[in-house]
Amino acid sequence: MRTQVAIIGAGPAGLLLGQLLSRQGIDNVIIERKSGDYVLSRIRAGVLEQGMVQMLEEAGVAERLHREGLVHDGFSLAFDGRRHRIDLKGLTGGKTVTVYGQTEVTHDLMVAREGIGATTIYEADDVVLHDFDGASPRVSFVKDGVRTELACDFIAGCDGFHGVSRRSVPEGAIQEFERVYPFGWLGVLADVPPAAHELVYASAERGFALCSMRSATRSRYYVQVSLDEEVEDWSDERFFDELRRRLPEDVAAAVTVGPSIEKSIAPLRSFVAEPMRFGRLFLAGDAAHIVPPTGAKGLNLAASDIHYLSQSLIEHYRDRSDTGIATYSQRALARIWKAERFSWWMTGLLHKFPANTPFEQRMQRAEFDHIANSTVGSAGVAENYVGLPY
Repeated sequence: MRTQVAIIGAGPAGLLLGQLLSRQGIDNVIIERKSGDYVLSRIRAGVLEQGMVQMLEEAGVAERLHREGLVHDGFSLAFDGRRHRIDLKGLTGGKTVTVYGQTEVTHDLMVAREGIGATTIYEADDVVLHDFDGASPRVSFVKDGVRTELACDFIAGCDGFHGVSRRSVPEGAIQEFERVYPFGWLGVLADVPPAAHELVYASAERGFALCSMRSATRSRYYVQVSLDEEVEDWSDERFFDELRRRLPEDVAAAVTVGPSIEKSIAPLRSFVAEPMRFGRLFLAGDAAHIVPPTGAKGLNLAASDIHYLSQSLIEHYRDRSDTGIATYSQRALARIWKAERFSWWMTGLLHKFPANTPFEQRMQRAEFDHIANSTVGSAGVAENYVGLPY
């Protein structure tokens, strides 16, 4: 087999890259170790920056998003029952975010890829990346018991934190930066109306909580839990009782209790791998970085990586210029670290850390007071939340 760009991973990052390249006539093959149904079953983020929405428009897959997505002009921060709205639209010159689940983004990209007849190989086992430090990289894999080799010009590693792409980089060629947080998020998805028409991030004595949604009839709720908690110990009744204890009274009163359709605990970490290019191998999305979900940046950072990477590859084939390829890692990392900072800051502001002293607790309250009483403070939050420019 032969292609121009081999893409490892059929999540939203890999699918978006494939769609953008295909629309420019650049041949690509996606190799995914799981089934298509499994990829679609992943419950992930749902707040899209305006820049990502524009990328999906560019990829020709935004019709359903504009029809079903919920455009939000703001969101709320709450601290010990006090609630402050961040006016995204008013503080950023008209920018907004759109609530549209990652599963829906992935579905739309899959349908578009099938529509143009581009090749995706699902359930590929034992994927191995070869010779990406030279001029003729290859990817080999086993499908239905047969090992196949795919020759290519470039390899895009979009296969997530646990994927083969980053692990294929020689030891010593990559530097990793990481912070693991001493808690996780217990999340529940339920077919009940949201408690508020915009997201509410709440910090209370009992810990952090988030009221989010996937649609006007489907809610996504989270509470901070210790890392030794087990999902099985949290009945729906216990979860909703704990959620309401952490919310401002008016929001708690509006929570509609209903049976969960998905429940899971996700640990929180901040992680960056540098650099993101190794010869003809590029890392993108969770393969290169992880952010705590507090700032709604994970999926959006993957999209910004794909913005830089797709531009670089298009310039290579269309303009015979490798300037973008040479600067891909530098440009992507400059934006990644800013998003990492915002997500780290939001996490530090709103969560209860076991080791926090009374002084640090007072600092959290003072930080919230500053945001609530300062237009400049609120504007800084808004600017980062809607997404920094590419």
